[in-house]
Amino acid sequence: MPIKIPSDLPAFDVLTREGVNVMSEDQAARQDIRPLRIALLNLMPKKIQTETQFARLIGATALQIELTLIRMSDHEVKTTAAEHMEEFYRPFSQVKGERFDGLIITGAPIEHLPFDQVTYWDELREVFAWTQTNVHSTFGVCWGGMAMINHFRGVKKHMLDHKAFGCFRHHVTDASSPYLRGFSDDCVIPVSRWTEMRQDEIAAATGLRTLITSPDAGPCLVEDPAHRALYIFNHFEYDSGTLKEEYDRDVASGTPINVPQNYYPGDDPTKPPQNRWRSHAHLLYGNWLTEVYQSTPYDLNEIGN
Repeated sequence: MPIKIPSDLPAFDVLTREGVNVMSEDQAARQDIRPLRIALLNLMPKKIQTETQFARLIGATALQIELTLIRMSDHEVKTTAAEHMEEFYRPFSQVKGERFDGLIITGAPIEHLPFDQVTYWDELREVFAWTQTNVHSTFGVCWGGMAMINHFRGVKKHMLDHKAFGCFRHHVTDASSPYLRGFSDDCVIPVSRWTEMRQDEIAAATGLRTLITSPDAGPCLVEDPAHRALYIFNHFEYDSGTLKEEYDRDVASGTPINVPQNYYPGDDPTKPPQNRWRSHAHLLYGNWLTEVYQSTPYDLNEIGN
């Protein structure tokens, strides 16, 4: 089954060209089933690129998905056209009375700030509390995952002395997890962050389970069953060229940056990068949606009860 998104959303044409099964709202209305309501709280500056990346992953399953794009209510977005935000995004203040089967909270390029110095931190904490009453399962990504695990569990983020940047090999630590069905024993995942979460502090928070970790990049995927949440600190959703765009941007601006490790063939940035994480990315998000589908109430009003 396809993902349902507006036919004039830029991601619609991109994903159609890629062969992803997308459906307009008119087409979906003719099918007599309840789609999964999945919301994306997009905190990234490149809204269109990020919404396309996540729509690609959640639109690749056999389930019909209704995607809702959410933004922070009072935060001014300067990196995406106001017309796009007005047409396709709803502020959290407008959706907090609704219920969703799943919510994805993206990363944000504000790692250097303490959480309580983020301008929208108070509203984001309200979002976290809202997930416990109005969302069946939440997926926090990179900074979004760090913020969630800090809010719910008190686990701190720590600044690194250099950016963790590249494609790092990770190991599955709990092969029995339904979220890792079909996974190899290890996999490659893009990493791009100036902060880290530490395994000893995660282990000290009772009830958390680390599912994927890396000897070079640290813990990656953590399950928090008590809060019906997954936290991933790296970027399975990245396109093949996303790390290249970040690297080229920093080089052009004169920002000190290392060549992303294990990304370009021979670590040579003149060569086209290779995507070695796509299949596992689809597996992870497909497994998450399957778990949501199998456990969420059919009646949306029962979510959170």
